[in-house]
Amino acid sequence: MNFEHMMTKKKDEHKKHDKENLNPNTKYNEYNSQNNPVNEQDSQEAIPVIFDKETELENKIAEITASLTVANDKYLRLSAEFDNFRKRTLKEKMDLMKNASESVMVNFLPVIDDVERAMKAIEISDNLETTKEGITLIYNKFKEFTKNNGVVEMKANGLELNTDHHEAITKIPAPSDDLKGKIVDVVQKGYLLNEKVIRFAKVVIGE
Repeated sequence: MNFEHMMTKKKDEHKKHDKENLNPNTKYNEYNSQNNPVNEQDSQEAIPVIFDKETELENKIAEITASLTVANDKYLRLSAEFDNFRKRTLKEKMDLMKNASESVMVNFLPVIDDVERAMKAIEISDNLETTKEGITLIYNKFKEFTKNNGVVEMKANGLELNTDHHEAITKIPAPSDDLKGKIVDVVQKGYLLNEKVIRFAKVVIGE
């Protein structure tokens, strides 16, 4: 071996040594290999654990999916039931509004019958008292009919003006001092239906 060949070999060894020093992973890998040898048995034991966790996760996903399916089914059924209930209620409400006056009109028909009989009696009778009695009976029957259906005549004469019930149309001199500022006459009667004003009383106030 000549001198040049020896020098070349030395240079190669120095270059290899320098590369190993420049790459810290080389020494770390060598250290890690020596101090932490791969345990094949531990790796084999870890595989079933991973599979068990995957199976557990899949089971949970399946359980959640089943729960969502059940909840969605319940929601769809409740939505359908509510829609049917809404349609049924709307139909019942429309039927009620349409037929609400039926019972009232049925009870009103006898009053019409009495009026027709009174008109025929007036044509063939000359007895004024009998005619007046017949008209009075019809009027009383009609008043009873309205009362039975919740319609009540509003009180007004002699009372102070109540704008919730009365409508003052004019003022006149009071016939007495105690009637000043009070209702002295009723031009048109007012009525309540189940305590609700359906027509205001038109009144005259004394001053």
